[in-house]
Amino acid sequence: MRSKILHALILGPPGSGKGTIASRIVKAFNLSHLSSGDLFRAQVDKGTEVGLAAKRFIDKGALVSDDVTIKLILNELKGLSSQSWLLDGFPRTVKQADALMHSEQLDTVVHLDVPFQTIVDRIRERWVHLSSGRIYHDTFKPPLIPGKDDVTGEDLIQREDDNPDSVQRRLMLYQQETAPVLHYYQQKNILASFSGTESDAIWPHVKKHIETIA
Repeated sequence: MRSKILHALILGPPGSGKGTIASRIVKAFNLSHLSSGDLFRAQVDKGTEVGLAAKRFIDKGALVSDDVTIKLILNELKGLSSQSWLLDGFPRTVKQADALMHSEQLDTVVHLDVPFQTIVDRIRERWVHLSSGRIYHDTFKPPLIPGKDDVTGEDLIQREDDNPDSVQRRLMLYQQETAPVLHYYQQKNILASFSGTESDAIWPHVKKHIETIA
């Protein structure tokens, strides 16, 4: 039984199983799952000053600046300091990480270290039903009829950006952006990295780690 407020981050490349591990952490330790995208949208929808500033970047198709991103996320976290949470999708830069460290007490940063080739192979087998967003996978969640949605029987497709070249580019960009952030948290002695190729194999180690600090 957890006796303290727990504030944790989860980092991992796209396709690493981060969503699966995050949902298991949230369920096992009764944490709030805070997606940076959801926090972003909340501030924009509320029409706050920083939300409107972010919207100006978004409407131009530009990346939201560090300063605006920091203000926006920290605004949302202010009222949640007495709750236990898992933050997902933030920070993306060292400047953001430093601002978060000065604003919130962090207990651990969970990093999923999954080989890029495993991710490329995993995404290559992913299929989607466009109108519903239902996702299938040849190995982990195959459709009842190959190439067809279980509910409607309509065709499944592979997203254009799920081709191996696009996936490799996304992974390399992630690595360039995230390596300094990982180093930052390593220096703070709160980074916990978990290596593996399957979420089911990684999860027990993640769970055991959090149990030691919760």
